[in-house]
Amino acid sequence: MLQQLLSYLERQGERQLELLGELCRIPAPCGGERARAEYIMKLISHLGPAELDGSDNAIFTGFDTGGPGLTVICAHTDTVFPDREPFEPRLEGNRLCCPGVGDDTANVSALLVLLEGLCAVGARAKAPVVIAFDSGEEGLGNLRGARALMERYGERCSAFISLDGGYRSITTGAVGSHRYRITVSTPGGHSYGDFGNRNAIAALSELICRLYTAQPPAGTTYNVGTIEGGTSVNTIAQSASALFEYRSDSRRQLELMEQLLQRELTGLRAPDTWVELETLGVRPCSGEVDPEAQAALAALAERCILAELPGGPLPRQSASTDCNIPLSMGIPAVCFGLYTGCGAHTRQEYLLLDSLPVGLRIGGRLMGEFFR
Repeated sequence: MLQQLLSYLERQGERQLELLGELCRIPAPCGGERARAEYIMKLISHLGPAELDGSDNAIFTGFDTGGPGLTVICAHTDTVFPDREPFEPRLEGNRLCCPGVGDDTANVSALLVLLEGLCAVGARAKAPVVIAFDSGEEGLGNLRGARALMERYGERCSAFISLDGGYRSITTGAVGSHRYRITVSTPGGHSYGDFGNRNAIAALSELICRLYTAQPPAGTTYNVGTIEGGTSVNTIAQSASALFEYRSDSRRQLELMEQLLQRELTGLRAPDTWVELETLGVRPCSGEVDPEAQAALAALAERCILAELPGGPLPRQSASTDCNIPLSMGIPAVCFGLYTGCGAHTRQEYLLLDSLPVGLRIGGRLMGEFFR
């Protein structure tokens, strides 16, 4: 089967570029990716049993033979960009340029071609396999799609593979994060007549400065991503808010950072200053995963990549990906991609066209591990 699949994939370069273009033209901001999922559903429903679930996951279930030992292979459909207008990819030499073209649209298009290839060559799963195009990986999506997949398949799942990023490294660990909206409120007033009243923007600024000068637990990062508030130049602001996150691959370090944040919030509160903390998302760290099973899955991924890109060993890293959810449940999971490029999460993002056929061959070898 593998040689048949690889031979099929060699002829699918134009097909993948066609899919890439169509997907880029369908806006898919985090939380607004349903249109892209519906487009994918039209493609995969012709191949076999498929469904669009309540979390906007497009799921192909035609290889799910039932029972334990299930493998989930997925690529996320959302992008980090809030745009609701279509993007138009453009060619610049060996580059295909477009916001979101790589992360994660290239991997979505590759997984679609791989699924078409499996069906074309009559592949049969060695054990149950579900192929999913999932939602909510970016921004404040809080891994919505991966959570729904694991709620449905977690008890049967023995391996989870997320196609995300490029093929130069493998993600084997989960960086957890806590994300909040911090809102500070004060009496405010007129900038002249009520001068001296507490200003919510000033109070929030004090908090931000304290957070940035506090000593965080080792291995923890933090960031204020946005701030907003106030009414006008001649109004003492009554309200101001900021989006704040911190990250670590250690549960203990996240707990310590939570304590630090609570101390700083308590120190800011006063009779004329009120502080509200709203949780926007929690991404878990790794749980108790069988180290041998995790190492075997990582070795499988590396073997598929190095078969096309001799060298190595490949770097192993921790990151925040869809794998956070299965890893937190003790399910072996790895993440890698099927292209290479630059500028992910920027409007200057591009992928290298000559990396796409390499990625398809890597993906074909991956499928060869689970199908016959």
